[in-house]
Amino acid sequence: MPPSFAGDTGAAPALPVAQRLTAIDSARRQWLLGDASSCGHACVPIEPWIVASWQRCLARGRQPHERVVFDTVSAAAMRRALEANHTLRAAAAPVIARTLGRAMADTGYFALLTDAQGIVIDVHGPVDHANRHAHAIARLGVDLSETAVGTTAIGAALAERVPVWLHRGEHFFDDTAVYSCAGAPVFGPDGQCLGMLDLTGVLSPERRALRHLVSVTVRRIEAALVLRQPHALTLRLGWPGQLPGDDDDGLLILDADGRIVGANRTATEMLDLRANIGASAGGWPHADEVFAVPYGDLFSAARRGRGPLEVPSWLGLRLLVLAQSGGDDTQHGPSLPLKSREAALIRHAVAQAGGNVAEAARQLGISRATVYRKLAQR
Repeated sequence: MPPSFAGDTGAAPALPVAQRLTAIDSARRQWLLGDASSCGHACVPIEPWIVASWQRCLARGRQPHERVVFDTVSAAAMRRALEANHTLRAAAAPVIARTLGRAMADTGYFALLTDAQGIVIDVHGPVDHANRHAHAIARLGVDLSETAVGTTAIGAALAERVPVWLHRGEHFFDDTAVYSCAGAPVFGPDGQCLGMLDLTGVLSPERRALRHLVSVTVRRIEAALVLRQPHALTLRLGWPGQLPGDDDDGLLILDADGRIVGANRTATEMLDLRANIGASAGGWPHADEVFAVPYGDLFSAARRGRGPLEVPSWLGLRLLVLAQSGGDDTQHGPSLPLKSREAALIRHAVAQAGGNVAEAARQLGISRATVYRKLAQR
């Protein structure tokens, strides 16, 4: 039996396919119909957030057997939603095409991007519009909020603010029990939830790994959103031993005065930024309130093209920080080219070795000649 990990939100224990569906059905009868005798040893322990969503639906007077109508908002409301979320759609489209297009090519799943109210603002992937279940939800302007269509990955991700997975009968309505979906909320550079990304299959095999895929994709979208903001300096953050320059980076962007004007979730988690928001009136704090070095030193490092610096934070932790002047990162997108990362790693190793090229070469497992050659390249 595979191990289970604490904090595995949104995924019930793995069971054989038939047993899993039977167990979900038993759980539905217990929680939604009050049939306590229906849930035996095979019953799936339904996640608390799913039960909470079911109970909200019941509190609204809804019943699982009701027919679900997938209504679109008015044409005017749809135009407003598309215009208000133009930046989100523009940042998400290339990431979805690059990541999901290949990863899900053989699954039959497709992607829906919604705004913070659960309105579909973009559709990606192989949607079979001849299938009424797929066509019902894969249209611009469809309201997929919990209020409209009950428990889904869309409503759950927006309510819980975490990645989720729902399979078939874990949805509230009988009509939506044909879907399996993974979802994750998308946060903007200001830390506010902008919407969510949903991956849906119709009468498809359960693929709980999609919860990880949607999480990774959303993190890349969030990085793209940060880098689209006007800024004077980009700071890519990593822990010691993790070279900044890839999709896992924490990202901060600063204005010319050193104030943080954007951050991705990785950066907010690494620096506990939410706890610091109150330190400065309105928005993110100043860089000097986060890092125990003058913000001017970070601008200087960017101008000199230095590699990652080990920088102390006021939390008492040290991070690797790669500083780039505003605009230097736009041509590369969220990740840095391999050649740039290699050069940065070598410069950092030499600095850590106190300028001793031989020691740096030994630590890196390369020749001194290679170190000298890379240092000479700009």
